[in-house]
Amino acid sequence: MARTLIQVPPTAKRGDVVEVRTLIAHTMETGYRAGSDGRTLPRDIIRRFSCRFNDELVFSAELHPAIAANPYIAFALRATASGKLTFSWEGDNGLSQTESATLTVT
Repeated sequence: MARTLIQVPPTAKRGDVVEVRTLIAHTMETGYRAGSDGRTLPRDIIRRFSCRFNDELVFSAELHPAIAANPYIAFALRATASGKLTFSWEGDNGLSQTESATLTVT
């Protein structure tokens, strides 16, 4: 399981736009680089990221081999109600990770 960092404001006023930030520790091997033995290292990237708020998709991204290691993704979200944010990362070699955070709207 990869280490993740998620930053969501703990509270927001109804109608405010808040910034959500995520980072996942992952090497993001492109599949184009040669290893120390001269052989091409196999591709191992995170391909998809999505965020759901109370089970409704609010943000998604498709990632490609050119992205840097430890992908950092930030996006804006309008606070309309309190609820649970669910973050999902999917990648090569069976990578599937889900984390969650709570946003409280006052």
